[in-house]
Amino acid sequence: MYDDFEKWVNNILENDIPEGVVAVAFNIYDDGDGNWSVEAVGTSSFDEEDDDWACDEITDFGSRGKNFAWNENYEWEDAFETIVKMLNKYLEEGCYKDKLKALNGVGTGFVDGDLEVIYIKE
Repeated sequence: MYDDFEKWVNNILENDIPEGVVAVAFNIYDDGDGNWSVEAVGTSSFDEEDDDWACDEITDFGSRGKNFAWNENYEWEDAFETIVKMLNKYLEEGCYKDKLKALNGVGTGFVDGDLEVIYIKE
């Protein structure tokens, strides 16, 4: 599954990141019946202490409606852990990892829940 996720992220990041984007949030959706999906949004703010930064959306990188989707019958915690692991792997070895690491932060979480910051620019 990681290879498909990597291709999806690569498609998002192959173009320049729009001006004003300082962070990226990968929003996870529970689409029901074991269906899960993720979209990416670029935001104009970042605050590791306050999840509201993910609401300051500038762009969806064209990912809305073209979400990364998969089917797995597990609990939401497992879906979250799956995305965290794949994002961490991408940040280590992905084609455009440097574009993400140039931003102030990267986070992920369910759109109706808490956001976990998985990368903070040093």
